[in-house]
Amino acid sequence: MVRSRAFLGFTALVIFGVLPVEGQFDNVGSIDFPTSATGEAQQHFLRGVAILHSFGWNQAIEQFQAAQEVDPDFALAYWGESLSYNHPLVSQMDATEPSRVLKRLASTRAARLAKAPTDREKGLLDAVEILWGDGDHVARRVGYMDAMERLHDRYPDDSEIAAFYALSMLSAVTATGDLSGRLNIRAGTIALKLSQQNPDHPGAVHYTIHAFDDPLHAPLALAAAHRFADIAPAVSHARHMPTHIFIQHGMWDYVSNHNQSAYDAARDLWQPGQSMGDAIHALDWGQYGDLQLGDYEKARLWIERIDEMAEHGGFVEGGARGEAGVARAVSTNALLRARYTVETEEWSVGPISESETAPELLATGLSAARLGDQGPLREAEVELRRRVEGGDGGYTEVMSKQVSALLHAVMGHAEVATRFMDEAVALVDAMAPPRGAANPIKPVHELFGELLLELGQPARAAEMFETSLLRMPRRPRSVLGLARARVELGDDVAAADAYRSLTEIWVDRESFEGLHEARRFLGQTMNETR
Repeated sequence: MVRSRAFLGFTALVIFGVLPVEGQFDNVGSIDFPTSATGEAQQHFLRGVAILHSFGWNQAIEQFQAAQEVDPDFALAYWGESLSYNHPLVSQMDATEPSRVLKRLASTRAARLAKAPTDREKGLLDAVEILWGDGDHVARRVGYMDAMERLHDRYPDDSEIAAFYALSMLSAVTATGDLSGRLNIRAGTIALKLSQQNPDHPGAVHYTIHAFDDPLHAPLALAAAHRFADIAPAVSHARHMPTHIFIQHGMWDYVSNHNQSAYDAARDLWQPGQSMGDAIHALDWGQYGDLQLGDYEKARLWIERIDEMAEHGGFVEGGARGEAGVARAVSTNALLRARYTVETEEWSVGPISESETAPELLATGLSAARLGDQGPLREAEVELRRRVEGGDGGYTEVMSKQVSALLHAVMGHAEVATRFMDEAVALVDAMAPPRGAANPIKPVHELFGELLLELGQPARAAEMFETSLLRMPRRPRSVLGLARARVELGDDVAAADAYRSLTEIWVDRESFEGLHEARRFLGQTMNETR
């Protein structure tokens, strides 16, 4: 078997008489994917597949189209491009553009399959015909997974079929809402095996991270997280993706640094008219990491960056301005501002209307509660309840119950407040395990613990903070709450452990009263033990 490596980069392309489209196509990883194509078409194809494994959509499209220009009948070049227009884990898998791509190869399914010269290539092409065929996206994604499973059974030693089969299972999980974990574990097992066989395979580490992106399994993906950015630094998403696992470990400096790197790469790659998704994603997660570190100045910088993107439709360095992604930038702007209020506890009561997002209403409700202003708190509750009654469920319903609990706590209705929080906890416990930045922006168990402390119930408060930290390790607000609950319970040893953890997260945050509180307690404890 001929071994072809996508990381051959500039040297390999020069050998084949082609210069790289852009310098960013260096360093995208290594894959084995022999096909019926040769020469320049194969090199572009390999690069495209390697980048596709890192979700570098626009970069991958350029490479697949370059392969098509060299060899217009190269069926897998159209196969690869068809997979580059939808995020397989978060989108509805719109078949419009992928179908157009396949029709450029040939007008009918039979004619397209006839252009695939081997059974293996026909099998890959036939699988995406299912994915981009008739039916709703759930049926298509499950059908695609089943087709990839058959291919994997037929070619068990084929690394690329294995990689795309693993991804198809992860896609089916998000489509069906399967919370059993069985497909994640199978996908992760395949990805880990592939990573052992080829440590530089970008899909192997990427899909390992996605498969184990939950509090229980995240340790299985920590090694992959440390490697991904080094394997494919040319792709912004490869620099961001490790933070899925770093967040699960509370490694806040890694979260901040990797998303800064991902933002820098996205900024350098961006062109007018292209999506700003990678940059916006990095802004979102990067701000969350800096807020946990207590770097509020950097957290405000992320907001300034998203302000610029929302206003101009893209990056403005060098005068380039685009319109793509403005709506997403605007909505993310609102999220970052609301999160800043909640995490810094710099309380600010914002406007309340149908135009505010649910996180903004939660931030306003929490601010109003902490400031003792029942008016806007009640208005926020009414607006969130209206949305739930109108059919909004999920996290909107969770936030509605949080704000209702806050209102009744302020009114002195302790039993009603705890009932609303119990209902909020039940809702999130029935959802997928937490991944990424806190959602809602004020974690349910953390807020419940704080309310229980105020209501004089430290034992139950401690349980809530401990659960919060199991779900989102090393969140400083939960750590601080746990320390306070342990003090109330007279458990100085456990309180000291929590306070010590807080001082390790909020290093040198001299303006933080919580840090001084921790130091006072630790100093007092040390004096008492001498």
